[in-house]
Amino acid sequence: MADALDLAIVGAGPCGLAVAVAAKEEGLRYAVVDRGCITESLTHYPYYMTFFSTAERLEIGGVPFTIPDAKPTRQQALAYYRRVVAHHGLKVRQYEEVTGIDRAPAGATTDSRIQSATAPADSGFVLSTRTRCGREDRIHARAVVIATGGFGKPNRLDLEDGQPHDRVIHYYREPYPFFGQDVTVVGGGNSAVEAALELYRNGVRVRMVHFLDVFDRGVKPWVRPDIDNRIASGEIPMHWGSRVSRLAPGTATIVRDGAGAATEVPCDWVLAMTGWRPDRTLLHSLGAHTDSRTGIPDHDRATMETNVPGVYIAGVIAAGFNANKIFIENGREHGGLIAAAVARKA
Repeated sequence: MADALDLAIVGAGPCGLAVAVAAKEEGLRYAVVDRGCITESLTHYPYYMTFFSTAERLEIGGVPFTIPDAKPTRQQALAYYRRVVAHHGLKVRQYEEVTGIDRAPAGATTDSRIQSATAPADSGFVLSTRTRCGREDRIHARAVVIATGGFGKPNRLDLEDGQPHDRVIHYYREPYPFFGQDVTVVGGGNSAVEAALELYRNGVRVRMVHFLDVFDRGVKPWVRPDIDNRIASGEIPMHWGSRVSRLAPGTATIVRDGAGAATEVPCDWVLAMTGWRPDRTLLHSLGAHTDSRTGIPDHDRATMETNVPGVYIAGVIAAGFNANKIFIENGREHGGLIAAAVARKA
């Protein structure tokens, strides 16, 4: 496949950038493509969030993450990863969505037509892309890395009408738009707990709904006493073992699972902190297999190559349904494995 890149990396999150740094160090020809900006997922985090990991465990590309405190904020992380891109001169094509990936026909050049039919494993790939302004392009590469993270699709509420509602929000950034409003926070993880507490302390009438009878184990230990006290005092009403079943103008109906008892409560907004899952559309279109029980794509952990030769995964997408299994601090290691494997085949 003449004039092709060695590696096309789909996703410009920290793990995708780590792949790019490793590829450059191996002397590979590469490009990073992302439908959003660099580290798009981090821009959706709460504005004043502090990472659980320490700064050195978020470092990539040998660039020191130097800050006065041990744990960085969202703003510091965003600035750091852009510094990595600038330091290494990484080639990142922002706001360019990969709309499809196909096998290239054997012996293809960069002027060949895209073909969906099965081709020899060493024929490489053609990525179809589209920018925000509608310009379409094709990228030819011998290998592809899917590093699209774990924020591809939200876990939506199972409402009785089955319809999306503009009152249901899956990203939480700050409490101020909700001042003087009734907000129902759905979820029992750390994000739900911290959002509920911040809303409560900024003039929001907030309640929580969780389908289990206990909070998730991932809630920060120094946050638990605070939320436990707010619930015990009734300052934040808590509906355990329950779900939001229906939305009506100004209200939400909360159903207790098992008992079936329904409670209608005031509700202007629903903050659904119910987690996200990776978008595996591109991966599956290439024929990659995913374990139906764990959601983990079939891959060689020593190289991160999937069951499809030339197709690799990096970062959270390798964690399957358990997004807490892979973070930046261990997903960043995938880059070196992938770049070395691709270099050996070059």
